[in-house]
Amino acid sequence: MLRCIVRLQSKVGNAFSLSKVCLRNQHYECVARYSAATAERKRFYQDVSISQSEGGLYEINLDQRKLKTPGGKLFTVPNEALAIAVATEWDAQRDTLKFYTMHLTTLCNTALDNPTQRSKEQMITAALKFLETDTICYRVDEPHGLVELQKNEWDPVLQWIEKRYNVTIGSSASILGPEIPEATKDNLRQHLKSYNFWSLTGLEYVITQLKSIVLSLGMIDRHLSVEQAVLLSRLEEEYQIRRWGNVEWAHDYDMYELRARTAAGALFVHLTSESSTVKHKLLQD
Repeated sequence: MLRCIVRLQSKVGNAFSLSKVCLRNQHYECVARYSAATAERKRFYQDVSISQSEGGLYEINLDQRKLKTPGGKLFTVPNEALAIAVATEWDAQRDTLKFYTMHLTTLCNTALDNPTQRSKEQMITAALKFLETDTICYRVDEPHGLVELQKNEWDPVLQWIEKRYNVTIGSSASILGPEIPEATKDNLRQHLKSYNFWSLTGLEYVITQLKSIVLSLGMIDRHLSVEQAVLLSRLEEEYQIRRWGNVEWAHDYDMYELRARTAAGALFVHLTSESSTVKHKLLQD
């Protein structure tokens, strides 16, 4: 149903930015190892179904077995639409279960088991830290073609988010990047507090894929499509590919994988935060 690129840059400033990203990503690597502990397994069931428990939560049934999380908890989700989406992932598997393609299942497992035992406030703080190294806030000062491309493609998104959330973010080619005002962090923090724990799990996942809280919020708010957000997150790489060429199959694979992960994360956010009417419409679309 639904299907990390580290850019090597010559600027010392971007190398400084990259080092901060690597330190922060230690947490996400832990989650990745947890969620992909078993990469593949032979399919052991015939039918997939969903059922509602007495508490109103929804369960996934593989034949007569109830699905459980890697931590041993009963796999339950808060609404029928998300249950249908997860069941579709399991039903779409063939002879071999490829868990690394089951992004919604992985996100549910992470929300249910919370393997790093973080609170909602800690998740919000982690998401806001991406402002310090946001992809579209760090600019190059050469070559001229890339400078103009970043300005033309990224500036409109920055202007949108600054107006949408009444914040100031800006951009910089400096080694330290733009200085983010405390008022901006406070405004965005208040917005993120409106998300529940499950939705924050999905949003954080999207942010780690795009390396940008700006692009992530743009997509979640439907200002950007998945394809647009992914392309903007890879702007410099796409520029270099157009200039120097690429290994076609490798480029296409990376692009499709990033789109799949990003789309799954965005869908997860909406399915855990919207009304049931919107949830069903998203599934139909």
